[in-house]
Amino acid sequence: MNYSDDFKINSMQDLMDLIDKMGFVPFFTNDIPGFSIEEHIGPGKWYTDGDNGFWPVWEWKGPVIREMHCAYGKFFKNKAMYISDKWFPDFANYRRDGYDFDSRYEDGLAALKDKELYELVDANAPSMSKYLKRLGGYGSTGKKGFDTIITRLQKQCYIVISDFRYEVDKFGKEYGWGVAEYSTPEKFIGAKFSDNVYKHTTEESRARITEHLMKILPGIGEEKIAGILK
Repeated sequence: MNYSDDFKINSMQDLMDLIDKMGFVPFFTNDIPGFSIEEHIGPGKWYTDGDNGFWPVWEWKGPVIREMHCAYGKFFKNKAMYISDKWFPDFANYRRDGYDFDSRYEDGLAALKDKELYELVDANAPSMSKYLKRLGGYGSTGKKGFDTIITRLQKQCYIVISDFRYEVDKFGKEYGWGVAEYSTPEKFIGAKFSDNVYKHTTEESRARITEHLMKILPGIGEEKIAGILK
């Protein structure tokens, strides 16, 4: 199976099967034709019309992440992508350049503000974004740049979105958009990640991912594959 196949995602199980088979599944359309959920989502699964309209594929996000323990975050051009627990250790190893966060900071490759937020997430994982902002003193009268820093830490694969939580009204009914809950992959994915993330050299991880992406994205060329890894 590859992304040139004509297929539709009609259920949450279809999406989980896709993540398991492909390993890398971007949410939104991008510069690689066919390489997204958006382009393959079945009728009525992106949004349903009517008075009780809802966004099925968006509401699958939390359950899919919880059930598969896959990585989800802004890993591809600042946009969301699922990465299976099989492939995320290699991807994180390459993005981290072989560094755990403490070593990155000690070598002067991470700013103090990044260290503060990383340690806040690590100490309180899993935590919703609004709780982290309050606990860390982020806001209009406090520290700035929460969204920028949390995005950077996701791109570097030190932080993942571990769930989406909904507000609950006085009747116990969920409403609104899901709010991101953050964790570290070491804590969320567990030993399957932490035992394998530095198993290979960064170049070995890059080669392994490149070979896999060339199979599932035939004919796109190494330049665009490099753009996925960048």
